[in-house]
Amino acid sequence: MKRIFCPKCDNQLSFDETKYPEGKVLAFVCPQCTHQFKIRLGRKIVRSKSGEEKEVKEPDFTYGFIRVIENNFGFKQDLPLVLGDNVIGRRNKDTDGVDIPIITSDPSMGRKHCIINVKQKSEDEIIYTLRDYPSLTGTFLKNVCLGKNEQVRLDNDDIITIGATTFILKAKDSE
Repeated sequence: MKRIFCPKCDNQLSFDETKYPEGKVLAFVCPQCTHQFKIRLGRKIVRSKSGEEKEVKEPDFTYGFIRVIENNFGFKQDLPLVLGDNVIGRRNKDTDGVDIPIITSDPSMGRKHCIINVKQKSEDEIIYTLRDYPSLTGTFLKNVCLGKNEQVRLDNDDIITIGATTFILKAKDSE
């Protein structure tokens, strides 16, 4: 199932993209705001406000990723990490400054909730650290709340909870 968002109200819609050939143009009507819009299957091109077109590439999982566990608020998501700070928070149409937007309706997750820093020490060693942004509901590592200004080192398969949403760190080269 492919998930898309209405460009007007940001409502989430889903459809089975395997039923259509690549390059096919599909028309949708948003059930929430009745806005009509089209998408083209295949390569994704985004237009900026200045009119420039840019092709969006497939996600790069070179430096690991976080796996958001499916819950009452959303669905399973794999979101790639990049070198440096990765600001993680709730996806919102108007939110800027979030590197990893989690698609959820979880009201207890902040728009900017926590930060995972990825640092490459050597070609074989990558160090992951976690800190709260700060958020109102806190950031939990293995069910222990991080203190104010506390930064902790993460290992592969560490479980992190922000709000009512849980995700797992998948380090570089993990299955």
